[in-house]
Amino acid sequence: MSVDSAAIPVVEPALDDLVRVHLAGLLRYATVLTGDGHTAADLVQEVLLRAHVRWTRIALLERPDLYLRRMVTNEHLSWRRRWHVRTIRPATDEVLAAHSDAHGDHADDVVHQDAMWRRLEALPPRQRAVLVLRYYEGLSDMEISQVLGTSPATVRSHASRALATLRDTDSSTRTEKR
Repeated sequence: MSVDSAAIPVVEPALDDLVRVHLAGLLRYATVLTGDGHTAADLVQEVLLRAHVRWTRIALLERPDLYLRRMVTNEHLSWRRRWHVRTIRPATDEVLAAHSDAHGDHADDVVHQDAMWRRLEALPPRQRAVLVLRYYEGLSDMEISQVLGTSPATVRSHASRALATLRDTDSSTRTEKR
């Protein structure tokens, strides 16, 4: 008795299962990109609706979670282009504090987070996305390149330019305080 390989169904990961595992990370990522938890939730909801329609193709990918991050990034960049439709506001102190460890003086943490957010906010969207994916989400350059749809060399270039800008901003801020 032979079994036809075409008769064996391919088990695709369910979108519901993927969302259960990765929703918190997608929301965190979108919150850091947009600076607002409500806007981030709207962005992720829009992405998940689009992913649901295309799920049969997305499920065939090796890492559908990275593809969802790429969709979040693309949607964020698209929303940024339509700035007159949606406003992007810096995250409130409560949102930033919710993502920090509870050590030291809370006010110091908020001040440092606010200063960092303002520096990140000044970066171009792709450079900001690279830094968020690398340092906040812990992705490798290869994974970031998959999310952004670019080469690992471009990811490194964006990261280098962004870090240089942050260093210049930090040194000029220190000079102004003196």
